[in-house]
Amino acid sequence: MTNKNKGIFFIILSSFGFALMSLFVKLSGDIPSMQKSFFRNLVSLAFAFYIIKKSKIGFKCKKENILGLVLRASFGTLGIIFNYYAIENLILSDATMLNKLAPFFVIIFSFFILKEKIKIWQIICIIIAFLGSLFIINPNLIIGLLNNTVPSTSLNSLPALIGVLGAMCAGLAYTMVRFLSLRGEKGAFIVFFFSMFSCLSILPFVIFDFKPMSFKQLIYLLLAGLFASLGQFAVTAAYANAPAKEISIFDYSQIIFSGILGYIVFNQTPDVYSFIGYVIICSVAVFMFFVNNKSKN
Repeated sequence: MTNKNKGIFFIILSSFGFALMSLFVKLSGDIPSMQKSFFRNLVSLAFAFYIIKKSKIGFKCKKENILGLVLRASFGTLGIIFNYYAIENLILSDATMLNKLAPFFVIIFSFFILKEKIKIWQIICIIIAFLGSLFIINPNLIIGLLNNTVPSTSLNSLPALIGVLGAMCAGLAYTMVRFLSLRGEKGAFIVFFFSMFSCLSILPFVIFDFKPMSFKQLIYLLLAGLFASLGQFAVTAAYANAPAKEISIFDYSQIIFSGILGYIVFNQTPDVYSFIGYVIICSVAVFMFFVNNKSKN
């Protein structure tokens, strides 16, 4: 397989893993987001530790990569917490769609961090994608603008806005994954450092705000952690094998997985405004993908 095909395979596998993670996070019920995040990363930490020990990669990193590892771990942790809050308070497909703004943030951050070129048409696409997200975040804002009236606001928009913030943090974290991979860090160690950093930073919040769980809730959280590990290792491998602009479109397969799971398990159906937002964002992503491929041929 070429590096690009490996990237495509791993990013679709990652999407499936993260869709199942979101399902089990939502099934776990009324548990603090910090507590959910801790168990998710605890499982990832165990898997990363096992893989490093088995492959004999070692637990050392290059000194010049320490700041990059800390930034990747910090923003990755924030992205998880914000995403879990959105999953708890939105329908599954809406939370997933907003999280899929991350590839657009990857393009922005790649311009500043990796010095990858960004073209005018890409900037226009990013703006259109964020306008599409407004249909999910606050349809009343769109309705007000179309009717030339003062748009109404609602606290119901808060979970969606936090979902966008989570996507921004995830976009920066993914950019740092590629940055670290290009500087020689192994994917397993990047995941290990991230998981360990996340567990240690969240632990104080979990201790002071721990909520007792039933056995079923514990199983759901462990399954969420298991599939999050699958998604995490797969997305790390994806961006390590190919540039974001070549494979990011396939990350949107998670929307299909989440939509199917949300309908089957929770009987959730997005409203018409959410569908409009989905179409706009996915259309822009597809357009960017084909233009990128055409420019390379």
